[in-house]
Amino acid sequence: MGAFLPGEGVPRIRVNVLGPARLEVDGREAPLTPLTTRLLVRLIAAEQEVVSAGRLYADVWGAPAGGPSQAQRRRNEVQKRIRELRRALGSDESDAAVGIVRTERMFTGRVPESGYRLILERDQGDFAEFEDLVGRALHAPPASAAEMLSRALGLWRGSPLSEAGGAAFGGALAGRLTGLHETAQAELVRSYLELGRSDLALPVAERAAHERPDDAAAQERLAMVRERLRARLYERPGDEILRRDFPDLHTGVVVLRGDLFEQHDANLVVGFSDTFDIATRDDLVISRDSVQGQLLDRLFAGDTGRLDRELRRGLRSLEPVGRESPGDKRYGKRVRYPVGTVVPLPLDGRRVFAVAYSTLGNDLVARSTSEYLRSSVDRLWASVAVHGLRKPVAMPLVGSGLARIVELTGEQILMMVIDSFVQGCRRYPALTRELRIVVRPSELEKIRMAEVARFVEALGPGGGSRV
Repeated sequence: MGAFLPGEGVPRIRVNVLGPARLEVDGREAPLTPLTTRLLVRLIAAEQEVVSAGRLYADVWGAPAGGPSQAQRRRNEVQKRIRELRRALGSDESDAAVGIVRTERMFTGRVPESGYRLILERDQGDFAEFEDLVGRALHAPPASAAEMLSRALGLWRGSPLSEAGGAAFGGALAGRLTGLHETAQAELVRSYLELGRSDLALPVAERAAHERPDDAAAQERLAMVRERLRARLYERPGDEILRRDFPDLHTGVVVLRGDLFEQHDANLVVGFSDTFDIATRDDLVISRDSVQGQLLDRLFAGDTGRLDRELRRGLRSLEPVGRESPGDKRYGKRVRYPVGTVVPLPLDGRRVFAVAYSTLGNDLVARSTSEYLRSSVDRLWASVAVHGLRKPVAMPLVGSGLARIVELTGEQILMMVIDSFVQGCRRYPALTRELRIVVRPSELEKIRMAEVARFVEALGPGGGSRV
């Protein structure tokens, strides 16, 4: 582009012609009359070449050049529009305005004639930025290309240089930009597919096919993307209910219908009481059907001694907060630990995080509250950050069963856990690449998942609420 460099106090200029032409000065639209707008587009179409006043008049006004007697009137009309354009840029005599819209002498005939040249820096025109982004993207790896092409296509608002109205002067630049737009769409689809994101490629391919219904390549590309997406959906686990990625946090949340203990590649979270009781005999202290009971049976083969040893090893360095007498608590353990205590248990190269989020009364009834649950889940992430090995973390719908948190619905528990998790990811970077909340079918029937989905979608890429 040109050599005019804005200095301090010079207005910021932006000319947008990827759609209806618009001149912006210091971030605000500068209104122009239709003729001056068309003159601006004509100067842009010249791509920094000088255009004589006579040529401008013929192209912008759409009138024949006429004889010598009309020359002064034509010059006056053109100069009037040039002054309007310069005033819109700041002042028709300012260095900035004159530096952008330059007057030059042309010797095309026997008599010298005034000509005009538009000089813009690359960042002063959306068309120049568009060409630059697409050009660089064509030589970039897929992720970088996708980012640049997305920005380029975001600049596109409609037919470029539309004020030219199909006149010959706009054909070369408009045609080149239109061709680059088609290329950008095709390359963005390709980049997304290389990244395995057919879901992101689909709307781009659909838009291209809609804009160019007679373009066989665009139609074939759309069909291919739909087929890729269909195949991906078939590959997706059938029990996946909700998924939300948080790219800024390098993690994601998944809600699954299924069995917690089938998540063989993940660390598990299992709720306990403040006494860390594990005895399940006759369902007297801990129910065999509870998550704790299943942990004992399915991962520790019913070996209470082994599980108890692991728990005692993890609790050894922690200070109890109380001790019950045999007379007050006849069955189970009698040492109490703070609600929110987390014990990481090693298991086959992963961890089971035993979280105390309820109190076990001397009547052997577990009780919890929303405050207990929130503080316990908040403390969980600190332990996961230290002991989790960056593996996925799978947890049940905590608090919905025998912990008896009656003041919260299932969807409120889900939203609380997800909110706590994204806060934890901010506090502990690289916490885990995925949180899975595994909900049993019987529990899922009672949850209004649409509310959870709305809550999750309202979160931005960094886990905060969208503004």
